[in-house]
Amino acid sequence: MTNLVPSKLFFTRGVGRGDTMLRSFEEALRDAGIAQFNIVAVSSIFPPGAQIVSREEGLNYLNPGQILFTVLARNASNEMNRMLSSAIGYAIPTDRSRWGYLSEHHSFGETEKKAGFFAEKLAAEMLASTTGEQDQLVWDGKNEEYRLKDRILQTKNICSTAVVLKEDEWTTTIGAAVLIVE
Repeated sequence: MTNLVPSKLFFTRGVGRGDTMLRSFEEALRDAGIAQFNIVAVSSIFPPGAQIVSREEGLNYLNPGQILFTVLARNASNEMNRMLSSAIGYAIPTDRSRWGYLSEHHSFGETEKKAGFFAEKLAAEMLASTTGEQDQLVWDGKNEEYRLKDRILQTKNICSTAVVLKEDEWTTTIGAAVLIVE
């Protein structure tokens, strides 16, 4: 059996609008640049040693129709003036031979900054829980990173936020961590 541990990943986001929920989801995937793949949602482990690449570089490793493993945050509404968000957060330990965490968060009424920060915090908390050090996790606002005791974690997020603009029109937001298996 082939080892399916991803060696690279990239982050992307998108917003779509359409007359059906499915159409708006398809448009969000197009906006994110991943509509041409067969997407499989997976859980939340950031593979040990995996390299983060840009969306553009990551897409060069992929072929249309390919099965694509993603951690996917998705939200949709057709309620006029409803604000919706989808965010992916990640936390990577300093020791890159260990795994990290990816988290997905989808919400209503949260700004991009708030939803993204929540996803990032969630990933950092999940990583801290693996060592039983949740109470040692602190946010360093000056450097905009989480710290766990004396170890610096690399934490970031990507978030997509939109407002439903038209009556009876569906709006979908997505955020995705796309895992690349070579």
